[in-house]
Amino acid sequence: MSKPREGLFFIVPSLVFLVLLTVYPLAYTFYLSLHEYGRKTSFQAVFVGLENFIEALNDDLYRIAFINTIIFVAGATSLEMILGLALALLLSSNIRAKKYLVGIVLVPMMLPTVVISSFWRIMYHTELGVINAILSSIGVGPVNWLGDPSTAMLSLILVDVWQYTPFSFIIFYAAINSIPVHLIESAKVDGASPYQVFRHVILPSIKKYVFIVAMLRIIDTFRIFDKVFALTGGGPGNSTETLSFVIYKEAFRYYNFGYSSAEAVIMLLAVFLIIVAYIRAIMR
Repeated sequence: MSKPREGLFFIVPSLVFLVLLTVYPLAYTFYLSLHEYGRKTSFQAVFVGLENFIEALNDDLYRIAFINTIIFVAGATSLEMILGLALALLLSSNIRAKKYLVGIVLVPMMLPTVVISSFWRIMYHTELGVINAILSSIGVGPVNWLGDPSTAMLSLILVDVWQYTPFSFIIFYAAINSIPVHLIESAKVDGASPYQVFRHVILPSIKKYVFIVAMLRIIDTFRIFDKVFALTGGGPGNSTETLSFVIYKEAFRYYNFGYSSAEAVIMLLAVFLIIVAYIRAIMR
């Protein structure tokens, strides 16, 4: 067998899986978005053109979910990057038991989201939760973390920050430790303060990793669903409704598959435009 044919022999299975698991579902979602398909039509596809998109864009709940998603993305991504970078700087210094601390920091990212959500639901409990117990000891609270519209979104953000700060940390930690030691030592010899070393040596050296982490976390947090499902169910009211959760309800509670597909396409296009704008800003 010739080398080109050998290469094709190994590539074809991967292409088949890619088409079956990615391309086909995406294409079928676009197809359904142009049709009325669900319980209303006895699960018969009826072509309606752009009506589903127009209805979704005029849907108050969908707009609320979009705003909530943006708030979640901005809050979770920024906190995870700041805390991840702070931990990476701390553990990159010469401290005792560093190798053990690195392992401990990574533990939250390894746990299933269902387990994490159950753990935090207990911690957030108004009467029995450890967080309110601590606040009560200093004369504050109790706070209804998941039942108050003013704190519910913050509660979700904190859970995501606890789980995925290790993701930012491990990338920043590897990036910082890849910086040549002589650059940092030279800056210190020249009299640079720790802040100046960070600003003029470390930060420029890991800048591309900062951009990569931000992009990956934006994409991941934009599709937040599991924590909303497990902790708040979109409530109280609509305070924690997110795009993924609204799409899920339309599809699997109300069986409006055509309409939910249109909502999913709009969400996909929104993420695409945000990432394109982000990349263009980086290139400038």
